[in-house]
Amino acid sequence: GPWRTVGLCEESCCGHRIWNLILGCIRQLADMASSEILGASGDFWQTMWTKVYAGFEGHETALFYLGTMLVPTLAFWGTNCLLLLVDTTGKPSFITRYRIQPDKNNPVDPDRLPHVLKTVLFNYVFISGSMVVVARSLMTMRGNPCGPELPAFHWALAELAFFSLLEEFMFYYSHRLFHHPSLYKTFHKQHHEWTAPIGVIANMLPVALGPVLLGSHVTTTAVWYSVALISTTISHCGYHLPFLPSPEFHDFHHLRFNQCFGVLGILDRLHGTDTKFRQTKQYERHAVLTGLTPLNDSIPDAPKKGE
Repeated sequence: GPWRTVGLCEESCCGHRIWNLILGCIRQLADMASSEILGASGDFWQTMWTKVYAGFEGHETALFYLGTMLVPTLAFWGTNCLLLLVDTTGKPSFITRYRIQPDKNNPVDPDRLPHVLKTVLFNYVFISGSMVVVARSLMTMRGNPCGPELPAFHWALAELAFFSLLEEFMFYYSHRLFHHPSLYKTFHKQHHEWTAPIGVIANMLPVALGPVLLGSHVTTTAVWYSVALISTTISHCGYHLPFLPSPEFHDFHHLRFNQCFGVLGILDRLHGTDTKFRQTKQYERHAVLTGLTPLNDSIPDAPKKGE
């Protein structure tokens, strides 16, 4: 009845206030720690942000969309335009020599790209754009995501760590769900048409929930969106390049489909969905390459029978 509805609303508001109180206490501790450790460095970034904030003259909506849409867009397309140039031309050789699956997409069939690019652009503009609009509404209810004060450095790092773990949780279980036969053909098959992935097909979700839950500052959100998009691009790029995170884990997922569903590998280890991967040469190569010799050369595949 109506009294039960009122009671539920009061419980929800109470829970919301408790959550904000807990986060406020943690933020205060982070502020104290970062002020002791960072000192002048923190002042520098605060000064830079103050100038940006003043330049927008209080137009916080524009500032929010600049941070959550334009900055990540530049990061995503800046990275992928370079990769597309390599994918479509097969040059320069000092990059293509690091291709994980040398016999595939070398170079990419140009006839396959227009459809992929249309899909990516549609998802980016309409799905991700709508997601950011909703995120702003929810984050504004939590507080001011574009406030004049930057978050404490240590708090921002803690948020980024939380976002990464949340993404691992959400991505792993939603990814396994989309591999269910009743959903795969409709929602996920197109993504797996690339058994040797390329960067531009990278999944742009789920990265939005973390900043909404924590009511994060727009600067932290912009950094997270950019890092997440570049990270997932690297995971799909098909090249194991020096000094960058290893893409072997997700590349193996595109090769085998029923292995390596997550981002960090934590839940795959927990659920045993990396057992086949850990028995392969790809697993031996799954590390940051700190030299210039391609890992396919230093850790070659076992000779095939008859060779």
